Amino acid sequence: MVRGLVRALDGVTFSVNHGEHTVILGPNGAGKSSLIRLLALDDYPIAVGDPVPRVRWFGRDRWNVGELRRRLGIVSGELDAGFARASRRGRVSGLDAVTAGFFASHALFAHHVVTDLMRRDAADALGRVESASLGVKMLSEMSAGERRRVLIARALVTRPEALLLDEPTAGLDLVARHRFMESVRRLARDGTTVMLVTHHADEIIPEIRRVLLLDRGRLVRDGSPAETLTGESLGALYGAPVSVERAAGYYAVRVDPSPG
Repeated sequence: MVRGLVRALDGVTFSVNHGEHTVILGPNGAGKSSLIRLLALDDYPIAVGDPVPRVRWFGRDRWNVGELRRRLGIVSGELDAGFARASRRGRVSGLDAVTAGFFASHALFAHHVVTDLMRRDAADALGRVESASLGVKMLSEMSAGERRRVLIARALVTRPEALLLDEPTAGLDLVARHRFMESVRRLARDGTTVMLVTHHADEIIPEIRRVLLLDRGRLVRDGSPAETLTGESLGALYGAPVSVERAAGYYAVRVDPSPG
């Protein structure tokens, strides 16, 4: 995949099975944003040659995007920014924002036909991320962490089979980040397949069973957390000597001081 004059992705091939919670980890400039846009079908691969590049979800490579959104929940900074814009244009409650997920929009509009069942499902989705009280709160009055939990509820409102998370804790403080990732853990344990794209190793929840390391548009490692989240692998990925520690199932990466 080429963006402008830069080859953003080159020969990236992988598949994820149902229930195989996976993280794609890489530094800034690794190609994560380009990959997310491909996975979300915001961009499409175009190339000459064989095999023709494809993005296949649930065994299909041709989708009505609205139909795919009902089976694939997405949480991204781009969606969060859309929420912020919607809240500036008018008063949008948490429940309305989640209900808007049925229409793949940031808010409810006059042409949307909202049923009582949709409202109940939206309230249930907020409950699944332990945020029922946010249903009556306005987006403009929420903290970044609260708004991010509403985003997850919105992604879950159609009960998707998989959840794609793009840098999900960006802008959150330490406590909000922990609470958010614990919500993701519960979803993983409840059977939603989680795919996480990040450059923060400390976002890798204990339920993750597979790690893909992305560097300059290429997949350089693919294996279990024990195989990939090592000082040697991550030091090569980030270009600095690092140490890796694990506590309570989470990983912490520390840059080692340079000699002298």
